[in-house]
Amino acid sequence: MLLTKFTHACVRLEQDGRLLVLDPGIFSETATALDGANAILITHEHADHIDAPPVLSALAANPALTVHAPAGVAASLRDAAPEQAGQVLDAAPGDRFTAAGFAVQCFGGQHALIHPTMPIVANLGYLIDDDVYHPGDSLIVPDGVSVGTLLVPVHAPWSKVSEVVDFVVSVRAPRAFQIHDALLNERGLGFTESHIARIGEAHGVKFRHLNPGESVDI
Repeated sequence: MLLTKFTHACVRLEQDGRLLVLDPGIFSETATALDGANAILITHEHADHIDAPPVLSALAANPALTVHAPAGVAASLRDAAPEQAGQVLDAAPGDRFTAAGFAVQCFGGQHALIHPTMPIVANLGYLIDDDVYHPGDSLIVPDGVSVGTLLVPVHAPWSKVSEVVDFVVSVRAPRAFQIHDALLNERGLGFTESHIARIGEAHGVKFRHLNPGESVDI
């Protein structure tokens, strides 16, 4: 499986000519990420995880393309493009389905708390092919499974470094790569990633930084 990192929280998975895209948001190279996509997974409704106009354009251009998202996000997409409503499917915690030929399991259910005055929205973590886990905007540890490749939200308004490190240690995947990094400058990112790499290594996790557009075989 080939994993390609795009800016912020967007990644693309390719295998045997099948292409799955996760969280193509406004900070990402959305049009490039979606080029040739067979399916899209959206973790939650925030714009840095879904850039709706290019997603809707991709649906219109490819009737075989499907989007899987929490019910509220899916409903918004169907309202915006009734002609493509059949291509947009609800996803919920505990669901299992196939997207672009990849096996998908859904975990979590809620976005991490940003502040008590701000509403908590639905958020799903996705485990793909019993290997790659994208938690969206949460630090939910998937239960009952072993994760091979962890995508780590290294910085957010809702997290702190100790929580991110504890998440990495708890999941204990042998491989880990950063996501949700667009709000950090180079110094801040290096500081945070050094803690993740050092403490993660002590628990058997090999953390590696991926630049936007960089791909790795997993």
